[in-house]
Amino acid sequence: MSAQVGRWAELALAIGGFGIGTGEFVMMGLLPDVAGNFGVSIPAAGHVISAYALGVVLGAPLISVAAARWSRQRLLLALMTFFAVGNFASALAPGYGSLIAIRFLAGLPHGAYFGVASLVAASLVPANERARAVGRMMLGLTGATLAGVPLATWLGQLFGWRAAYVLVGGIGILTCALISRCVPRGGPVEGASPARELSALSHKQVWLTLGVGSVGFGGLFCVYSYITPTLTQVSGLPLRYVPFVLAVFGCGMILGNLLGSWLADRALMRTIGALLLWNAIILGTFSLAAPHAWMATLVVLLIGTGVAIVPALQIRLMDVAGDAQTLAAALNHSAFNIANALGAWLGGLAIAGGLGWASTGWVGALLALAGLFIFVLSVAEEGRSGRSNVLARSGA
Repeated sequence: MSAQVGRWAELALAIGGFGIGTGEFVMMGLLPDVAGNFGVSIPAAGHVISAYALGVVLGAPLISVAAARWSRQRLLLALMTFFAVGNFASALAPGYGSLIAIRFLAGLPHGAYFGVASLVAASLVPANERARAVGRMMLGLTGATLAGVPLATWLGQLFGWRAAYVLVGGIGILTCALISRCVPRGGPVEGASPARELSALSHKQVWLTLGVGSVGFGGLFCVYSYITPTLTQVSGLPLRYVPFVLAVFGCGMILGNLLGSWLADRALMRTIGALLLWNAIILGTFSLAAPHAWMATLVVLLIGTGVAIVPALQIRLMDVAGDAQTLAAALNHSAFNIANALGAWLGGLAIAGGLGWASTGWVGALLALAGLFIFVLSVAEEGRSGRSNVLARSGA
């Protein structure tokens, strides 16, 4: 297959990621509008975000197992069609309860899409370029924080929050057309079945790798969830400058995604360990830098680079999942949504406990160190298993 075909396929998949990322994060900027529309409090409107995240966590494994015998291109088309319909339906939601239900449904294809898209991207390049291919595909998701979310938020503020979801649904339709045209067609994976996908859950290394993502990546969300009040109340930054800092965060994510995937193709395990340590240091530094606006902005850029671990963990799951590739790849995004919920929850506990807005950096650093501990356990367990296999073969 030519490199040009692979690049067009990556672009098609990345645009789908751009739409999903925009749809996931735009609600955070439109919560006051939604709350006012339905006559509920802003915290109650926040349940709409939680409903979507729950859909991601549950949808990834369920869809991956149920559609095990589908071809990957056909599954991608179905997932993106469902996503587009879910967002158009969100724009038409008649009430608060129905919006929560619809956002849950709209989240179902999220994890499975990124899992299958990662497998497709990795299959189009040589083995030593897999992480970079996944990273290029994930540029759509990271790019959404820089361009998609601000655009959708602006449209939502100008024409009403429903307009943002019309835009996201339109991106979904565009992605369907591009996948149909650019992603190579193929039959189902040979021997694929729900039972084979479920076999991923029997591998200890799959669980340990998911634990690294669920815990170790939570620190980024711990800080990001409360970044606006931290910048305005601790750093003294005027509210009108907060979007600039969020754009800086998006730049950091794009930089981290590119650099992390490049490093992962050269030394996967060392990259994961080093990035967890990097995240712990940078997140802890944020608490020290928070009182100074310019220093805080610089550290926010560096915190964004923490997303570098995403393609590395995706490749690690592919390596340890055996034949159960689709489920393992999709579960990676369930893990990141658990990290999102865990980080926001623990950060909120620290703030409510009187530790201050800047304490989210320390909490995030502890989460990164906890992820590093799980990673060390994974490496040690792999070493023990390898020695046991050598001894077993010697004994034979």
